[in-house]
Amino acid sequence: MDGNLEQIVRKLEEAAKGTFWEQLGCVLEHAELGKTIVTLEVEERHLNGIGILHGGVHASLLDNAMGITAMVARPGDKVVTTNLNVHYLSSLKKGKVTVTAELIHQSRKMITVYGKIEDDQGILGSWGSGSFRILTDN
Repeated sequence: MDGNLEQIVRKLEEAAKGTFWEQLGCVLEHAELGKTIVTLEVEERHLNGIGILHGGVHASLLDNAMGITAMVARPGDKVVTTNLNVHYLSSLKKGKVTVTAELIHQSRKMITVYGKIEDDQGILGSWGSGSFRILTDN
């Protein structure tokens, strides 16, 4: 990771302290221009009533990882989610899950990102896409 990117990632990690990101238990494993990897050790608190990873956790993980990808692409700008699509494919249980997000497209005002969540066996639990708007002061 180059020095500039490392500084951007450190700022993002600092800003996440005390936020929902930290409450969820996310760990930023890797960030580079166009790609982010986040992990979560799924615990009892992340499960729904039937013992599988809650759909809201899937959505939050995808939104977080894809959002970081968008923020790294535009480090001087504020970026917000405008659209999040989640496709639930397989039930995931306790254990480590990995979220990988990759930038698909960016324009002056919008960024589009794809993401997926897999368990430690490589089972694809969900995938999603997100659109992120670049906020300006104008």
